[in-house]
Amino acid sequence: GPCAARAARFAQRWAENHQLALNCRLEMLKAPPEHVGLGTGTQLGLAVAAGLSTLYGLVPTRPCELAVSVGRGRRSAVGAYGFFLGGLIVERGKRADEMLSPLDCHLALPEDWRFVLVRPALRSGLSGLAEQRAFSHLPAIPQAVTETLTAELRQQLLPAAAEGAFDAFSKSLFRYGKLAGSCFAAQQGGAYNGPRLTQLVEQMLEMGVRGVGQSSWGPTLFALLPTATAAESFCEDLRRMPEHAKTDLLITGINRGGHRVA
Repeated sequence: GPCAARAARFAQRWAENHQLALNCRLEMLKAPPEHVGLGTGTQLGLAVAAGLSTLYGLVPTRPCELAVSVGRGRRSAVGAYGFFLGGLIVERGKRADEMLSPLDCHLALPEDWRFVLVRPALRSGLSGLAEQRAFSHLPAIPQAVTETLTAELRQQLLPAAAEGAFDAFSKSLFRYGKLAGSCFAAQQGGAYNGPRLTQLVEQMLEMGVRGVGQSSWGPTLFALLPTATAAESFCEDLRRMPEHAKTDLLITGINRGGHRVA
């Protein structure tokens, strides 16, 4: 099935980590596109590891053990904790002696909220060796920027999430994402990856959406809407614009419980 070769590599790595000889068949029924900012590689690796752990009786497994078994979570632990918990994940930051960054905060987001994933027909985002080279060439983040991001997170974003305050959360999410994205300007030309994505972010803001941002290196952007009806209306308005005829739009709810092993 889709991503079968990559799933097989994850399975082999998991087997080597646990010193087991595999005797099973993996069938991939569905998979999202890779290298477009959706964290597909991490979720695929963890899904393979979770399935094999269950099959071979090695559950329950903690996020750290699962991520390490397939070589994920080295840079960011958000995908690993999200796989287990869903919701809004804040990690503390990884020290050199830690296998996985500690979980700092986990909050459930309101069930009615919807994210619209907006993916223009552009090249894929960075991954693999290209991503590693990009990170190695990025300048150090100024302390003032780190302090501003931390203050935005602690004083605005998390309180709004805890209260389910849609407008406050949306505005804070945009501010946080834009400033965080500016730290990658040396590689992507600005807070967003290129003029096309920058223009699309501005367009969505003009449409009245406040919770807009870029996922990873893109090209997937997101727009936060308060309800499914509002999300559908937003998609209809965007599709009416000729320049978005080939833009992929996906409405998704909030993952509130992490993965399931059937």
